[in-house]
Amino acid sequence: MEDVQPQSEVSATSTRRRFHIGAIYGLMTAISAALGLPALAYLLVPGKARKKQDWIEVGDITRLTLNVPVELAFRRNRVDGWKTLSEKSTAWVVKTSDTQVTAFGPQCTHLGCAYHWEQEGNHFLCPCHTSVFSIDGKVEAGPAPRPLDRYDTKIDGTRLLLGKLRVATEPSAGLRRPCDGAQRS
Repeated sequence: MEDVQPQSEVSATSTRRRFHIGAIYGLMTAISAALGLPALAYLLVPGKARKKQDWIEVGDITRLTLNVPVELAFRRNRVDGWKTLSEKSTAWVVKTSDTQVTAFGPQCTHLGCAYHWEQEGNHFLCPCHTSVFSIDGKVEAGPAPRPLDRYDTKIDGTRLLLGKLRVATEPSAGLRRPCDGAQRS
């Protein structure tokens, strides 16, 4: 014979079934939101906003001697995504007058080696590949393709402030490089 359930049992079973299906869909929605909202925030919200120009105080210009390069160390904060990193850096600073200072980046423009000031030769020397730079940063000899990179500088009273490091764009024209192999005319 037929197994027929009474109407009240069918509605109770379907009501319970609807509740469980609704609970499952509700849990799936909650889990999706818990995982999806942070992922959307990561993709759509930018990291920490960068400031236009950060000026770093590196020293007192009254302590600098005219036309004598000095290597000054300083700390610079750099924003990397959501982290702020404090990095130690250096700059070669030359005081050209009481109101003018030039600051060079610490790396040679050939392969990024550290260079130093040679007092006897009155020039900067990169010992790795013998690039030679004048006191104003121009290439005098060696394989360096361009002059030394310079920092933006600003003088506030007697304080020297450094800004962004600018890559030198003017090539070293007319230099015969040892690694070229051919003579230029």
